Parts: sequence; structure tokens; C-alpha cells
Amino acid sequence: VQLQASGGGLVQTGGSLRLSCAASERTFNDYAVGWFRQAPGKQREFVAAIRWTPPASTLYSGSVKGRFTVSRDNAKNSVYLQMNNLKPEETAVYYCAASSRYPFQYIDQVNYWGQGTLVTVSS
Repeated sequence: VQLQASGGGLVQTGGSLRLSCAASERTFNDYAVGWFRQAPGKQREFVAAIRWTPPASTLYSGSVKGRFTVSRDNAKNSVYLQMNNLKPEETAVYYCAASSRYPFQYIDQVNYWGQGTLVTVSS
């Protein structure tokens, strides 16, 4: 199973970015997909997750709820993370992840990881 994350970059405080996670069809048929992030010197933390099979329910960490939106595109086998009103403390490597369970929000619940994409929020 391979997950390919993309879309990271440099953005100013208050700006927006959209991350993408592409995966094999098998992944999205059998797993829920989510996003984690790891800031320098900190532990990896849960950001958001979406169930692939209907209903496409979603789960967010409290710190991003209302600003981030996770969504999916069945036709493209992709999951997206729209991030709005970004803050400098959200500078991190963002990873997409697949889990055989939903909901999931802990690292030990992840079955597969993508390679990560760097998001830098300048102040």
C-alpha cells in the first residue's frame, strides 16, 4: 500500500493550503484515511480523518476544527486536507495515513504512512 502526500509549501499566517493524498484503490476501499503532523522537536499528532465507505464521516482534532476540512474524491482515489487560517505553530511535516479502523486518531492505529509533506507558516 502506497500513500503519496503533496501540496505542502510556504504560506503566511492566516493563509491557506490544500494537501492531497493519493493512494491505490485498494487502500481507499479497505481503510479510513487521515492526516497527522509532526512539528520540529514534537511528537506526531492527529489532525483529521475521514471514513472512506459511506457515510463519509469525519473527525478532527480540537485545535483544527472549524479551520481544516478533510474530504475525499472517490474517482481520483484521493483525500484532501483544506487548511485555512494557518498559524505559525502549525509548521510541521504533514503525513497522510491509512487505518483499518474508524474512527482513528492514535499512531498505533495507523497501518500505513505516506512520506509527508512540509508545511511552513511564516509569521
